[in-house]
Amino acid sequence: MFVIAHVSDIHIDGTERATGRTTRVMEYLRGFADRLDVILITGDLADHGAEPEYEVIRQLATAPVPVLLCPGNHDARPPYRKALLGEEPDGAPINRAHRVGGVTFLMADSSIPGDDAGLLDDATLAWLDAELAADEGPAFVCFHHPPVPLHDPVIDEIRMLGADRLAALVRRHPRVVALLCGHAHTPAATTFAGLPLLVAPGVASTIKLPWEPGPRVDVGYPPAIAFHVLEDGRLTTHFRLVA
Repeated sequence: MFVIAHVSDIHIDGTERATGRTTRVMEYLRGFADRLDVILITGDLADHGAEPEYEVIRQLATAPVPVLLCPGNHDARPPYRKALLGEEPDGAPINRAHRVGGVTFLMADSSIPGDDAGLLDDATLAWLDAELAADEGPAFVCFHHPPVPLHDPVIDEIRMLGADRLAALVRRHPRVVALLCGHAHTPAATTFAGLPLLVAPGVASTIKLPWEPGPRVDVGYPPAIAFHVLEDGRLTTHFRLVA
């Protein structure tokens, strides 16, 4: 049994509220990290893309198991690279491949600098294709922007563009188990290119669906996470509030 804790949209912004919510989630996960294999945070790590925000994230995103990150539309590549990765602060896509316990995680950068919508550019798609062809065993493709509508008009307007190219790519690689993303601030499960597409709930806030009453963005609802369990070739997902 391989257990993935999936976190998204922490939006660290220098406030006690955002930092406190992420701290609660990470402390909760660290409390039983010996039963986890990996923790993913799929984008919108920072709220303004500022270097001090990434310094806070670097301190928060730690655990006894690997913590894997990718950017979202609120992130900025140069300060992300400098503060989180210790690299020269350039603007190239931040794509990282990780292999944990025989499982491959491809953390792809779907951000478009200066735009809230998403796109896996030519270089990122070529990188994904090469990484998926280079090894065997189960693989998860992870990014921020959902490539399909999720019934929220605002989020759907800024979803991933060019999704047909991603669909063609993953169809060429049967080792892909699922696609994991965030951005929507609400949990969702659907399919894409014949595979599970699993959307993590939000940590910083929850976005209500159009038919739900009350304000669209709920900052008081508890942060939530997803657990994806891979066992005997079957993937099961559970969602959990962190009070």
